[in-house]
Amino acid sequence: MATLAEPMSRVARRDRFFLILSIAMVVVIVAGFSLNLAMGRSSFALPLIYHVHAFVFMGWLAIFLAQNFLVATGNVALHRRLGWISLVWVPMMVAMGLAITLHSMRTHGGPPFFAAPEFLIGNPAGLLCFAGLVAAAVSVRGPSDWHRRLMICAVATITGPGFGRLLPMPFMIPWSWTAAALVAPLVFPLIGIAGDLVRTRRVHPAWLWGIAAMAGTFLVAQAIAFSPLGEAAVRTVLAGTPGADRPMAAHWP
Repeated sequence: MATLAEPMSRVARRDRFFLILSIAMVVVIVAGFSLNLAMGRSSFALPLIYHVHAFVFMGWLAIFLAQNFLVATGNVALHRRLGWISLVWVPMMVAMGLAITLHSMRTHGGPPFFAAPEFLIGNPAGLLCFAGLVAAAVSVRGPSDWHRRLMICAVATITGPGFGRLLPMPFMIPWSWTAAALVAPLVFPLIGIAGDLVRTRRVHPAWLWGIAAMAGTFLVAQAIAFSPLGEAAVRTVLAGTPGADRPMAAHWP
């Protein structure tokens, strides 16, 4: 009996670990937007596109959290059925993410503490990385060790907006985008690696693939953003809009 109980105990600890990690990611995003509201940097009196964007992204976080809770409580059957929602929800997130990026750029040039090209190119790139990691996680949903780790990496890629509202972005210029879009989100896969080392004394390769996808996407996006192509894209998108008045480089708000 003791031999059987110990593996079950390890499984329970592993499931709790992933649940806590998923809660931490959701807390970062919710805390970031809540801080903006509390400090008067944002409000509910915004155009409809912001509310649709918030519904889609917060809806995903609710689904993600529910999925981890279902696994931690042993309801794997419902977890699998609910997972099919991602086939519809993830494309909606990509579409709304692109729409809000363009809206933000055209109305006020995007966040001033990010260079205009890295925000315009980096946001869509991050969304595509997120969608790709979710697709990879769904494709290997049989072996749950790969599935759950890739999903953690996927959701880590969209914690950037939360970190961007919690960290002192203006003081981090010219590294604000790097900090919010890559360095801070990588904390979660690194915590996952630490958890693996504690439990099994080895690093699961899914973490390495996830981190490689996040870092690789970021580097490619940066290379494009700070090339003539990236600058041309910004000028084309902003032409004739209020956003065209902002400097191309990151600057103090």
